[in-house]
Amino acid sequence: QVQLVESGGGLVQPGGSLRLSCAASGSIFSIYDMAWYRQPPGKQREFVATISRGGSLNYGDSVKGRFIISRDNAKNAVYLQMNSLKPEDTAVYYCNMGGLGGSRRSSFEVWGQGTLVTVSS
Repeated sequence: QVQLVESGGGLVQPGGSLRLSCAASGSIFSIYDMAWYRQPPGKQREFVATISRGGSLNYGDSVKGRFIISRDNAKNAVYLQMNSLKPEDTAVYYCNMGGLGGSRRSSFEVWGQGTLVTVSS
């Protein structure tokens, strides 16, 4: 069973920066896509960014030019560097990973528990 553990959330002032981390553990053979999503208060979950195993990147329009997603395949980890933060970035941020794991190398998709980011003065 694969599990994700997130860290790095907290309170930050507008214009500030924050870095989120998410590490996978368990029986993992390979992780394909790693992604970040967020859910603002009272709203639906939305896409933030994704990175493929080969390094291809994709960002949501609202974070382009401010957020940077990266990954460390050796550590089965994904990161989200958030710069120039705005109050509207306030949300619970979730990491998501898909790949192959277990003794039979079955496909999996897992979500982290979420970490709260609050942007406020």
